[in-house]
Amino acid sequence: MVERRKTREVKIGNVKIGGNNPVLVQSMCNTKTSEVNATLKQIQGLEDAGCEIMRLAVPDLDSAKCFGDIKKQVSLPLVADVHYDYKIALECLKQGADKIRVNPGNIPKEKLKLIVEAAKDYGTPIRIGVNTGSLPNDVVKKFGHGTKAVVEAALGTLKFFESLDFYDTVVSLKSSDVLQNIEANELFSRVSDYPLHLGVTEAGTARSGVIKSSIGVGCLLMKGIGDTIRISLTADPVEEVLAGHTLLRTLGLREGAVLVSCPTCGRSKIDVMKIANEIEKRIMRIEKPLKVGVMGCFVNADEAKMADIGVAGSDDCGIIFRNGKVLRKVDKANLVEELMKEVEG
Repeated sequence: MVERRKTREVKIGNVKIGGNNPVLVQSMCNTKTSEVNATLKQIQGLEDAGCEIMRLAVPDLDSAKCFGDIKKQVSLPLVADVHYDYKIALECLKQGADKIRVNPGNIPKEKLKLIVEAAKDYGTPIRIGVNTGSLPNDVVKKFGHGTKAVVEAALGTLKFFESLDFYDTVVSLKSSDVLQNIEANELFSRVSDYPLHLGVTEAGTARSGVIKSSIGVGCLLMKGIGDTIRISLTADPVEEVLAGHTLLRTLGLREGAVLVSCPTCGRSKIDVMKIANEIEKRIMRIEKPLKVGVMGCFVNADEAKMADIGVAGSDDCGIIFRNGKVLRKVDKANLVEELMKEVEG
């Protein structure tokens, strides 16, 4: 069992992170925030998939005002992602942002001070988001772009925030280099108890991005490091959420149903890929610990006794089984619905 590192507790909207709270799954809309209806639709889809904290890009003041319109219509904690212009952050605070994400590499300290002072007045937390590609100039001159530079950028900004009597802070240290990502977060966690948001930035497509994130985020989670995660993908954000929950459940950090399915072969009697993908999406909302199997034939079903419940293909039907024992035969066209009845029952 993973023993989690104890961090400070920070409240973001209606959820808390750090402390004894569970690791939460975040994602980010890829719609334009100024397109309110499209963004609301995507947020709803992400919430349905299990997203627990939502982040929006806010590139200008018009988008900041639209952020406020969106905030009034959603229940998820809403985070404003702001770069370069401190005035946008101030407007997002005014519009009710549950958290502001700033990059100390592209907002000067005198402007960060204004954001911090306003955040104190609104009672809003700030995430210090440090990326290897956009480190503060003074840090780069002293440390270059290596792991130490990433950590020093975060610690220096935290020290600056603390000098302003601001402690309601979350930190992220991200790199597209998976090993550097792991090293930076490990080093930071040894010297600070601020909560950490984990992710591998610019991880890539649904295939390569999931692999990189499973290593870069999973290795840290196994060591008890991390309070929120985002599996950043060049893909539908729903895939980020599903991957995030799968990772947490695989490591035993969240309870819930998980899928086991065969890799398919010439013996398969059903469309395993189609059924498994559908089942995987639907079981993500099930919080009871359960292993759900989708097997192409009885060879795999026999090997899948570790599944609590599942389905296997046969010549003229599908077989619903529980703990390796056959429950009943069902029509192949109704496999998903019949299996879900058992899962949800």
